[in-house]
Amino acid sequence: MIQWLKDLLAGSGALPLAGEGKGEGAGGGTRPPAPQPAPRPAPRGNEESARWEPGDTLAKQLALVIDLNVCVGCHACVTSCKEWNTSGTAGPLADEHAYGAAPTGTFFNRVQTYEAGAFPSTDTIHFPKSCLHCEDPPCVPVCPTGASYKRKADGIVLVDYDKCIGCKYCAWACPYGARELDEERQVMTKCTLCVDRIYDEKLAPMDRRPACVKACPTGARLFGDVKDPESEVSKAIRERGGYPLMPEWQTRPANQYLPRRKIEAAGGPQP
Repeated sequence: MIQWLKDLLAGSGALPLAGEGKGEGAGGGTRPPAPQPAPRPAPRGNEESARWEPGDTLAKQLALVIDLNVCVGCHACVTSCKEWNTSGTAGPLADEHAYGAAPTGTFFNRVQTYEAGAFPSTDTIHFPKSCLHCEDPPCVPVCPTGASYKRKADGIVLVDYDKCIGCKYCAWACPYGARELDEERQVMTKCTLCVDRIYDEKLAPMDRRPACVKACPTGARLFGDVKDPESEVSKAIRERGGYPLMPEWQTRPANQYLPRRKIEAAGGPQP
């Protein structure tokens, strides 16, 4: 877990405010004990056994592996994700001001496009980003109601909308900006890896994949168990040098990226 978050959750080493120390400020005296967080509500049914706890080691971790070498920035993953989730168990996903000067809307998946390099050797990079379903997710322990949780069975990080109060603590704790507040429902939302789809036995086996994976026209998005060394995603990470996003945050993201390969333009390198 991120060290600053560990320190925060410990709740015992907060620095005194100016004038609060013994003999300081008006009235002097000692600093009162820090307030303790309110206890989380009791879990429902077998929910407790199904939830990951800090320190747990999971045998299975579902995740996405994204090939930056073939992503063309078409946004098919964005639109298919929006369509599936706004009409499914995670929706609706509000768009309060979709076409205004300052557009707002709720998306589980976004594609960021930017340029790198210097003219004439510039390069356009398309970078899809969503919840990374971290193995040590900082968004989970900061949630005051227990709405944010990670499943033991498959490692997917989810939000229980019935418990979420829209406080945005999870968005503050997430270093990747993967959490978004639904303006209409006032609850925090994020990628679910289409959990309502991948286990639906009414769907054909080929359709039991996240909507973004199925929609990608270039095959840039892979889905599977990164803990299984023989899975498609594990082989891709191993053989093509897959890497996590911002590993310095110590969250151990489950989603990983396959690096871009530098390809010279036809006719050889530019002067």
